[in-house]
Amino acid sequence: MDGFDWGAIWYAVPYMLQGTVVTLEISLLAMALATLAGVVFGLISASDLGILKAVIRAYVYFVRGTPALVQIFLIYFALPRIGLELTSFWSGVVALAFNSAGFIAEIVRAGLQSIDAGQAEAALSIGMTNRQSILFILLPQSLRRITPPLTNEVITLVKSSSLLSVISVTELTRSAQVIIAAKFVPFELYAELAVFYLVIISVLSWFSEFVEKRLA
Repeated sequence: MDGFDWGAIWYAVPYMLQGTVVTLEISLLAMALATLAGVVFGLISASDLGILKAVIRAYVYFVRGTPALVQIFLIYFALPRIGLELTSFWSGVVALAFNSAGFIAEIVRAGLQSIDAGQAEAALSIGMTNRQSILFILLPQSLRRITPPLTNEVITLVKSSSLLSVISVTELTRSAQVIIAAKFVPFELYAELAVFYLVIISVLSWFSEFVEKRLA
């Protein structure tokens, strides 16, 4: 292709691979924190804990109603104000986990409430408390239903990690931007960036389909 700088493409590959490693590290850490928090928040949302339930609902409302980029800026600039001096990397992990946990909480809540009410009633009739029925009866049965949206949330989180370039995290997108600034080849580098993300997301999509088939 005339005018297409293949030299810049090959030059960028090792830097993009380093950025990919950082992207995957951030995504895995953020997803682990988000899943843990999201499951807990989802259980609270489906429980009878009035005040905590209201707090979680307010948090979910905020997460769903504000852009992820704004949340990243809030986390990045707010944490030092309360004495938490984190690196850009860890601020990014916290910000992505904060965002994703809100959506996971809703996925878990919806999954729990999709189970037939008779299941909970049967659990209560044999002496279980409401919390026990949620943990030991409803949650295990809802796993198959919440797995597809959970895997979609993983994919969304990986793509959202590109926003961390605004706080100077040298992930995949930031790596491309640095090379663009040095080589002045935006089309080639952004095309290469798209290919890198496409490969990552394709692997995640294949894995999510594999998990869903196993559960089915």
